[in-house]
Amino acid sequence: MTHVLLIEDDPAVRRGVTLGLRRRGHETEAVGTGEEGLEALAANTPDIVLLDLMLPGMSGLEVCRRIRQTSQVPLVILSARSDDVDVVVGLEVGADDYIVKPASDEVIEARMRAVLRRLAPSQPDTAEPERVTYGDLEIDRAALRVRKRGADLALAPSEIKLLLFLSASPDQTFSRQQLLEQVWEHSYYADVRLVDACVMRLRAKTEDDPRNPRYVQTVRGFGYRFGPL
Repeated sequence: MTHVLLIEDDPAVRRGVTLGLRRRGHETEAVGTGEEGLEALAANTPDIVLLDLMLPGMSGLEVCRRIRQTSQVPLVILSARSDDVDVVVGLEVGADDYIVKPASDEVIEARMRAVLRRLAPSQPDTAEPERVTYGDLEIDRAALRVRKRGADLALAPSEIKLLLFLSASPDQTFSRQQLLEQVWEHSYYADVRLVDACVMRLRAKTEDDPRNPRYVQTVRGFGYRFGPL
């Protein structure tokens, strides 16, 4: 059973999403403000957070920032506007995905499961070592752990999945759409802002100089690759 924390101020949306998730067997706690959400998170860590951006009092963006200061819990934004600049900022401050409202129960559950699968240990390729070192970066694929100069890095689910995927094929370039399909499991044409925002966050944590990345490099006009080192 998945424990979901829903932070949504609209009573009708909150009730509908809660009922839909509970019908699918998910334990769901729903609150109406960011302050209540932070209190609920501190009291009982959920498996995933669904966060509305337009909240009274503390905004959803501020809630996201505060969560990421202390936790890497999977977090999905709920937004009524797909072109809202707040969505971009939300991705930049740490959200793993976003859902445009209104959304069906099936879509919400599918996107939740996709985010949660990024935390599931993968079956390592027998030809590939489970723990590899690139420069001062050590990647433990089995434990889903990344260290830089011996210190653990706090990576959100989308960040570690992106790093694992790219580092499995050094020097190979992937388009943003390929990364959306492989990492975020979006089989349709989706918003590449998910990829760009995740790369920006990942570079901030793994690179000495994010403006001149050593690990996750941009291939101008196409996408990203890992290396060369």
